[in-house]
Amino acid sequence: MTSHQVKSWFASAIFVVLTNYAPASKSQPITANNNPDTTPALIHKSTAPTLENIGNGTFFNIYPQPITLNKGYWEGEPYLAGGASRPSAGLVNNAYLSGDLDKDGIEEAVVLLWQSTGGSGNFIYLTVFTELDGEASNTSVAAIGDRVQIRSARIDDQQIILDVVQQGPNDAACCPSEKASRNWSLIDGELQEGSPEIEGLLSLTDIANRSWQLVQFNRNEPLPESVQVTLLIEGNRIAGKGPCNRYFAGVEAGDSAGELSVGQAGATRMACPAPLMPLEQKYLRLLSGVTRYSFMMGNLALAWQSENEYGTMIFKLAPRKSGD
Repeated sequence: MTSHQVKSWFASAIFVVLTNYAPASKSQPITANNNPDTTPALIHKSTAPTLENIGNGTFFNIYPQPITLNKGYWEGEPYLAGGASRPSAGLVNNAYLSGDLDKDGIEEAVVLLWQSTGGSGNFIYLTVFTELDGEASNTSVAAIGDRVQIRSARIDDQQIILDVVQQGPNDAACCPSEKASRNWSLIDGELQEGSPEIEGLLSLTDIANRSWQLVQFNRNEPLPESVQVTLLIEGNRIAGKGPCNRYFAGVEAGDSAGELSVGQAGATRMACPAPLMPLEQKYLRLLSGVTRYSFMMGNLALAWQSENEYGTMIFKLAPRKSGD
């Protein structure tokens, strides 16, 4: 497989993980105005709509026509009759913020939406919702860009702030390398972006010296909750705790931002209960096949290739120990 093919596959793998949407818990019921002697008025709820409500909401300004999601996903008709290529969109997994963005006493919800026209692009949008008459109402949309990685997201002093990895001036579409802090404000009901802060290029130091905890081997392959696997990069060494034994290996950054290679892992030789041994062997095999790293809503994504299999392991930041 050529370097170009690996990069194209990696961009596709990131897209697959982004589309893995999980709804939030159910919202509280809305009490309607049942007085027949009054004219019904539009009622804003002071709290933000839930992710579950937004997962069935209608979005504007993504495609020429409004689109309504079904459990966080929308798919249009094929461009050509009988063809496989079609437009689609959906909520980015784990992307939800809430707060009063315009100081009107009503909380808004902020979510990210991915959008694909059927090609290799994966466009990300920032969207704002308010709750109106018990329904999630899309009030504003702003484009973030193609294949932008989200390192962190927060609301601070009525501003939405995203720390991202985006395409720099000389980057290929598949492989962004420029770190930036971008901000949006809700002004007169519209999202307006302020001046970004460019923070340099993505490097291995952005994921080093922090303990990460494995969440899933690949899409729809979560690590059992009873099993803990950690990863820590320090200098040119990667180490951590596997399902049973502690492991270690060499690690080296590639020539371009996001490229990574991991050497053959060694491990201690503790006796492992039968259910853990296959998990440990699988993890060490996938780890030695890692080719790239990126971010997904603050999580670490390690793309791997193992023989004719491809996938992406997802890690979250491990809880800090007392005294750290």
